[in-house]
Amino acid sequence: MRRTSVARACATALLAAGLSAAFITPAAATADLAPTSATSAPKVTQAMSEALQRDLGLSADQVTTRLAQEETARAVERATRAALGDSYAGSWFDPKSGTLVTQTTDRAKAARVSDGVTARVVSHSRAELDAVKTRIDRFAGKAAPRAINGWHVDDKTNSVTVAVNRHKLDAAAEAFLSSVEGMHTSVRVVEETHSPQTYADVVGGWPYWMNFSGRCSIGFAVHGGFVSAGHCGTPGTTASDSNGAVLGSFAGSTFPGNDYSFISTNAGVTLWGYMEGYDGYWYYVYGSAQVPAGSGICRSGSTTGMWCGTLLDRGWTVNYPQGTVYNLTRTNVCAEPGDSGGSWLSANQAQGVTSGGSGNCSSGGTTYYQEVNPILSAYGLTLLTSS
Repeated sequence: MRRTSVARACATALLAAGLSAAFITPAAATADLAPTSATSAPKVTQAMSEALQRDLGLSADQVTTRLAQEETARAVERATRAALGDSYAGSWFDPKSGTLVTQTTDRAKAARVSDGVTARVVSHSRAELDAVKTRIDRFAGKAAPRAINGWHVDDKTNSVTVAVNRHKLDAAAEAFLSSVEGMHTSVRVVEETHSPQTYADVVGGWPYWMNFSGRCSIGFAVHGGFVSAGHCGTPGTTASDSNGAVLGSFAGSTFPGNDYSFISTNAGVTLWGYMEGYDGYWYYVYGSAQVPAGSGICRSGSTTGMWCGTLLDRGWTVNYPQGTVYNLTRTNVCAEPGDSGGSWLSANQAQGVTSGGSGNCSSGGTTYYQEVNPILSAYGLTLLTSS
């Protein structure tokens, strides 16, 4: 069995909530806008621009340029996918070239992609690889062997990648890997040194308490409440703030399988369409347009403050000790206990809520989030925005 060791990216962590109780005011959210370019980079606060400069190693002008490039990539990705049809084989934002990279199994169609899009011809379509991943999902059932961290369609290698913790390898894991490698030539195995876990029970970004005991982080405000992680509570669980005031209760929750929840808030709780940065600023939330892999992304929470990193890839099946969760997004932003449910933002677009991960914010780690749009759809919710 041939395996690849994956280097753990060292980024540092957190991003927090877009909701608060009535004692918070939104005044800081409108302070000090970073300049934008003529190519219409998304409007972000000066503080977010500075965080991106710090964590991505960019100058202020480079941040503005990159935000504009990412916005262009997001805008053309959907049209490119539609144009390639069944031959589509994945896409991502490449920060080195500042363009969207897309893949196709059809050489003729590769020559006809939009200007400013880099096309590559590969062997397997995305639909073919998605079918392989679905087959592994069904084979694994509700949980895989404990050494198996997860699996996903890896666009950049045009494969289905299965991640395994090499320190936990045992006969059960070896048998699982042997079976899935035999399913399709596109399956490859990579070795890692950590395993993912959920992040609950310690204060996170704008913390809330479940039944006045364990704590999680608020994700994004929606009309009627807020969204968070599913492993934080079950329907009927009470959510309260740091003063012991009851905010509301869990109206819906799913975990494992998915990892999301909706907390319905009580009358008198004021909802704000922002994200806390723990740096004296709130951050704009103008929508929930999902950005391509490779884009910059930020997260905030009370454990370590606000940090930024890179969206690595989507569609991960993650094997937590409590069970398997599907369709999570993987990043190189770290997290620590207490961050579960907290919000993720790219420029001014809501991306998701923290699920779990591995590592820490001293040495770096990997964190997964549940995308926000499926949560909104599942519960029929509308995101509360800054304007």
